[in-house]
Amino acid sequence: MPAMGRLLASATGRLLGSGRTADVYEIDEAWVLRRDRNGWGDAVAEAAVMAHVRAHGYPAPAVRPPVSRADLVMERLDGPTMLQAFTAGTLDAGEAGRMLAGLLRALHAVPGRGSDGTRVLHLDLHPDNVILVPEGPRVIDWANAEEGDPGLDWGTSAVILAQVAVSAEPVAASARAMLTALLADPSGLTGEGLAEALRRRAGNPTMSPQETELLVPAAELVRSLTA
Repeated sequence: MPAMGRLLASATGRLLGSGRTADVYEIDEAWVLRRDRNGWGDAVAEAAVMAHVRAHGYPAPAVRPPVSRADLVMERLDGPTMLQAFTAGTLDAGEAGRMLAGLLRALHAVPGRGSDGTRVLHLDLHPDNVILVPEGPRVIDWANAEEGDPGLDWGTSAVILAQVAVSAEPVAASARAMLTALLADPSGLTGEGLAEALRRRAGNPTMSPQETELLVPAAELVRSLTA
């Protein structure tokens, strides 16, 4: 077994964080291990798309070749997420929304890996998937990435923010401000992209029934901001 494979087969290091489907463990000062808990991920495909966008100058973490579909070893990033920075008061909602818009535009400038003119889509770009390091933002969690029309990516980010904006969460007003800033400049959002984003979110097994119920008012909010 290669050295990295032996490392991952042994006990993992300190738990650094957990999301809906994966946990992140410390390997050393330079690398972390993200381990899928549910068997839904494909670290091989995810690493390939991260390496592709990074090779074109996009701010994704460096990755090592995966040794399993569940385990992704990537560059350790020391900094708060965009959401943490906003909560701490070091980043305002408007700046966060504009940053997300810039990251979407930069990603869709990266050529796809095929010859059909499609673009790489992240499909989960929101404030908790952007880490702010001294050099600038870094985009993580590429598990949903695929190639397609950028309108779907804009629609997905808009719907995620809108679901929070129409909720009873304390940050609802701030999420609305982020969404407004995201869509303030001419964006890549399309009616088709929004409709497909809503359809996919409705079928997302990680969402709670309460979150699913927010999709109708979330869609109304997005449409009102782009009318």
